[in-house]
Amino acid sequence: MSAIIVAFPKLEDAKKLSKLLIRNGYDVNLACDSGAQTVNAVNNLDGGIVICGYKFTDMHYSEINNYLPEGFQMLLLASPAKLADCDGNIMCLSMPFKVHDLLDTLETMMIQYNRWHSKQKNKPKKRTENDKKIIMAAKELLMERNNMTESEAHRYIQKISMDSATNMAETAQMIIELNGKEWEL
Repeated sequence: MSAIIVAFPKLEDAKKLSKLLIRNGYDVNLACDSGAQTVNAVNNLDGGIVICGYKFTDMHYSEINNYLPEGFQMLLLASPAKLADCDGNIMCLSMPFKVHDLLDTLETMMIQYNRWHSKQKNKPKKRTENDKKIIMAAKELLMERNNMTESEAHRYIQKISMDSATNMAETAQMIIELNGKEWEL
């Protein structure tokens, strides 16, 4: 489950909201009363939701939102007049709110977070410069020895990689080693 941080200018308000969420089955990681605490907390977590008020003594909600790392969403709780200025990428709920509206909004945000998180897990990792060099060396070897074009060599490495359940850099390294060349960076 994603992390939940509740941040309001008055710590007692943050704690009350945290208790409400806990009673309804949510885990709240932290209740805080400043923008700096909120930013510090999100930087130590992998992702989640920040439920916050409009303005703190040290920051405005929009500043906190700008500091949120990838994987965090914000739910702004404020008066209807203040929500008129709300940024489009922030979920907003006007105060006073009904508990079921808060819980429904939070559930929607959790679903969005879980979809984003599962996409991130399935995303291929970026290749390092070293991996790119090894793959290019294997392609050059195949092009030279087997008269392949660059795209044919690439497809060959890809196919061998998929067939052997190894990544392309490992496959390229095997091709280089099997062809008797030492690869040095």
